[in-house]
Amino acid sequence: MFQYDTTIDPAADNTSHGLLIALVGPNRRVLDLGCATGYLAEALGANGCTVSGVEYVPEAAEKARPFLDKLVVADLNDFDLVAEFGAGSFDVLVLGDVLEHLMDPVAVLRNAVPLLAPGGSVVISIPNVAHGSLRLALLQGRWRYTDTGLLDRTHIRFFTRRSLLEMLASAGLAPVDVRRTTADPLGVEVEIDAAGLPAGVVEWLAGQPDADTYQFVVRAVVDDGESAVTLLAQRAAEAEEQLARAERERDEERAAREAAEHDVEALRSTLGFRALSVPRRWYAAVRRATSRGDA
Repeated sequence: MFQYDTTIDPAADNTSHGLLIALVGPNRRVLDLGCATGYLAEALGANGCTVSGVEYVPEAAEKARPFLDKLVVADLNDFDLVAEFGAGSFDVLVLGDVLEHLMDPVAVLRNAVPLLAPGGSVVISIPNVAHGSLRLALLQGRWRYTDTGLLDRTHIRFFTRRSLLEMLASAGLAPVDVRRTTADPLGVEVEIDAAGLPAGVVEWLAGQPDADTYQFVVRAVVDDGESAVTLLAQRAAEAEEQLARAERERDEERAAREAAEHDVEALRSTLGFRALSVPRRWYAAVRRATSRGDA
């Protein structure tokens, strides 16, 4: 069985695959670079996309073939993508957990960018080497590779948020949407002796940037001074709308609370409510006397 084969839930918003599908969007011409057995291509196809793929492992590629418009078996480290597919052929290039396996990911990105049609984007997912589990493991002198995960034994490059953004800039790309998946540092595949950690270190770690970020999922566009600015402005407008919506909901909640408080005060001021105040005080006095044994 191919080690990276998996099943995708497109609605899962804390998985890299779910976020990749959301960032690609529907009805796009997509090139899945490192398409594995085609599980992502299948999900994108179900979302109306036409997907082609490039895969290094022939056995995995054959499993992907039914979900692809065109399949190429090749090594991304030394393959001329433009000669194969043609410039401007795709709306989206997808590299899902691929760049960390490449000798020179910046060169691969640069070679792939001419494949984009005007307004196109690159969507990538990549593991975060600064995840808290790896920080804690290093405190205990551990750096042990596994078959999959943050320390997949085939990873040859490692990225933090900063180095990821630097890589994109070096490839002439500007990020317009940076998302992440999260995971408890003590709840992933990295081996940690939790009982042997210094007192307070887990609590300290919880407050550090990206300590719970397991993967980054990013949409980037060519940094041509126009597309990037347009999409960033769009993202800013969306964020402002979300903020305005939250403020409206907060104002509505405050108004409802104030209306309820007004109703309570109105009730307290009624003649009937005041008439009940004497019996209530008398009953409370009797209860106190009874508890002291005076009655």
